[in-house]
Amino acid sequence: MDFPDIQALPSALQETLSTHSANVYRMVAHSPGLAPSFLSMADAMLQANSLPMTLRELAILRVGHIYAAPYEIHHHERFARAVGLGDTAIAAAATGAGAGLAAEEAAILALTDRLLIAHTLDDADRKKALEFLTVTQLADLVLTVGFYQLVCNFLNTFEVTTAGEPF
Repeated sequence: MDFPDIQALPSALQETLSTHSANVYRMVAHSPGLAPSFLSMADAMLQANSLPMTLRELAILRVGHIYAAPYEIHHHERFARAVGLGDTAIAAAATGAGAGLAAEEAAILALTDRLLIAHTLDDADRKKALEFLTVTQLADLVLTVGFYQLVCNFLNTFEVTTAGEPF
């Protein structure tokens, strides 16, 4: 699917897209009413998220792999490396296997899978999560997994690729 004509979009959205050049942001402009809120949430996921960055990226990569979203995986493998996530953890995101990972990394993969499969965490899952996360971090984990499910559904439906991106 082609990107929308940026010049035909509302001026405020055009201005926002001038600082959000990734293809996913350009494509989401097909929904000019929702795009500004989507972009705001995307920014918050990376800038205001209380999860440690390595755990955040591990959860995002797991969602990307479960949803078979190569665009998401491409970008967040780069982010994961930039915040210090190791190759073993990045590779584990593809399978969900926690062998060889730090306990918190393995737990994030398991919690992410639980959210994706059961759509909730039971008492035991919450208790395990709260052994190493604050309540705020747990809330941010659930919101992160949910947001990136939305992102991956969008990417896959609109067949967004990295073609033409400068990064």
